Amino acid sequence: MLMSSVFAAARDVFSPPLRKILWKSLALTVLLLALVWAGLTHLIGLFLQGHPLSADYPLIDGIASFLAGAGIFIGLAYLLPPVSAIVAGYFLDDVAEVVETRDYPGEKPGRALPLGQALFYGLRFAGLSLLVNLIALLLFFIPGPNIIVFFAANAYLLGREYFELAAGRFWPQEDVARFRVENRLTVLAGGAVLAALVLVPVVNLLIPIFGAAMMVHLHKRLMMRRLAAGDGTGRLDARSRPF
Repeated sequence: MLMSSVFAAARDVFSPPLRKILWKSLALTVLLLALVWAGLTHLIGLFLQGHPLSADYPLIDGIASFLAGAGIFIGLAYLLPPVSAIVAGYFLDDVAEVVETRDYPGEKPGRALPLGQALFYGLRFAGLSLLVNLIALLLFFIPGPNIIVFFAANAYLLGREYFELAAGRFWPQEDVARFRVENRLTVLAGGAVLAALVLVPVVNLLIPIFGAAMMVHLHKRLMMRRLAAGDGTGRLDARSRPF
């Protein structure tokens, strides 16, 4: 089920109906990352200008500036998950409408979240993701745990956020949480796919559109399995509690 959703999303990302959305998503993602890069570089530059060693040892100043730039570049990998959440919150309904109309034409389409609500969810997740990834960044110089913490945290966060955005088009928030918990391992595995893509340069810029399409497919397939199991209403029960 997960792999079929992954392959379907990979097909969708470069399909003509989503290509225009993809370019917009890439432009917004690159713009946000560039703004973060410029802001951090400017702050570090101001700090170095005021440091006494900068005037006495210009070479140290140059080396520090180079290392700061390289450090910011590495840090952007940790900032990509929260940035992608904001972008996904903005474009998810556009992606979902294309996927649902083309691949599930006989089913009732989802209801687009109000833009403010979608962006609120994206910003809420971005804040949590930023906090978690800053903690992971502090472990950068500890081999082993840094990658494990980074991967595990983002697998959980990305899986949860993208799935809830996709399912939120069909269910109230409390039902979405129950459904996610019922399928926690599948959703976590989907998040692991996205967390793995974060580690791949350039490809990681596709996460907002790919993640949205993948979770739309995954949610649809999970609902089909629930209906096939005998719940003709598709109503979510309260047997599970969110974790």
